[in-house]
Amino acid sequence: MEQKKIIIDTDPGHDDAIAILLALASPELEVIGITCVAGNAPLHLTEVNALRICELAGRKDVKVFSGCDRPMVRKLVTAEEVHGETGLDGPDWEEPNMELQPQHAVDWLVETLLDAEDQSITICPVGPLTNLGMALVREPAIASKIQAIVTMGGGYFVGGNVTPAAEFNIFVDPHAADVVYRSGIPIVAMPLDVTHKALMTKEWINTLSELGTEVGIKSAQMLTFYNRFDLARYGMAGSPVHDPATIAYLIEPDLYTGKDVYVEIETRSNLTMGMTVVDYWGARRKDPNCHWVSEVDDAGFFRLMYDRLATL
Repeated sequence: MEQKKIIIDTDPGHDDAIAILLALASPELEVIGITCVAGNAPLHLTEVNALRICELAGRKDVKVFSGCDRPMVRKLVTAEEVHGETGLDGPDWEEPNMELQPQHAVDWLVETLLDAEDQSITICPVGPLTNLGMALVREPAIASKIQAIVTMGGGYFVGGNVTPAAEFNIFVDPHAADVVYRSGIPIVAMPLDVTHKALMTKEWINTLSELGTEVGIKSAQMLTFYNRFDLARYGMAGSPVHDPATIAYLIEPDLYTGKDVYVEIETRSNLTMGMTVVDYWGARRKDPNCHWVSEVDDAGFFRLMYDRLATL
């Protein structure tokens, strides 16, 4: 089996953590590095959380890099009300033994991609797009090295989750998102439109705990804490677990359907800052720059996550 080389760009975050675990449990994927960014929590927490998750998966060999501690232009917005003071509240975490790589994430992205063959690496951003945006501004030539960007972010049919118009990852750094969406790199977006169609229930979370493994127990503890916010907010039977959709798409793309569309990022309006403006019906007559995913086999998605997490 030829592995797909991926880089996970992340701000862990409970759903980021599950995405990382899913990737590390999947033999189809070679995680050549994890780059951390400020988002769900400040950078000094997200970088430690990424190390914790690698250790939890038994993968101390994975290289983790610390990146940008603030957005390109705006002040940092974080989400402690969702993810807690540590960004990964729920389990009792010990300090990780792993250490961060000495190189800055943006430097490493540029160097690694310039050394790679054309269209050979897939980038999976599951947080604000600051690291990738900064890398593209610094060295536009890396664009030709990227096979695709498979990212969690945005919303169209369901609106936003941090403002009426904007999803959190895009809202935190809309200027970086604008750079990425204008880059010409093939983009697959896993927006709220699709993640809100795969809702995890307390019963499913309990099945992870019943695995009896450290990964299963800690995953259940993380998701129980994470679940409480959306259950209270939306009043649904379950809550979305956003970021693992990017990894699931890479493993089993047939779980998802979407449409090629043109997407622009709003960077000026106070009212709609960070909105993903999706030309779903081609009104602007522009060539698509994004595959916008909107449907999911939710049973298959949760089966895949369970089966893979059970192997760790």
